Amino acid sequence: MDDVEVLRTHGLRVTGPRVAVLEALHEHPHADAETVLRAARDRLPAVSVQAVYDVLHALTDAGLVRRIEPAGHPARYERRIGDNHHHVVCRSCGAVGDIDCTVGHSPCLTPSSTEGFSIEVAEVTFWGLCPACRSTTAG
Repeated sequence: MDDVEVLRTHGLRVTGPRVAVLEALHEHPHADAETVLRAARDRLPAVSVQAVYDVLHALTDAGLVRRIEPAGHPARYERRIGDNHHHVVCRSCGAVGDIDCTVGHSPCLTPSSTEGFSIEVAEVTFWGLCPACRSTTAG
């Protein structure tokens, strides 16, 4: 399904900024808003900062985009939705990668107590050094 169909299927109006942001996120998984803005402007030079933030908010609300917020880093956005995957973040450069849920089904973690909550999603962030930063510190 292309981006125009995706927007329509989720009841969203098809606009240039929405398509540009979806394309930017396709090319730049785990992008922060500034990266999305630069990539969207490659396609649509007149798109404003506010328009990109508004689109990211609308796409997140519609469930087309997932917002993650690694501690100490700006919010990141990704199009990989509908599964309960986790993330690995480099402590040095901030690179972010996906880690599939490896045990069971969503939420794939069983808490010792739910405090009466109905658990829907488990969000885990693994921290370490990416291969590039690891080789820099090793040499």
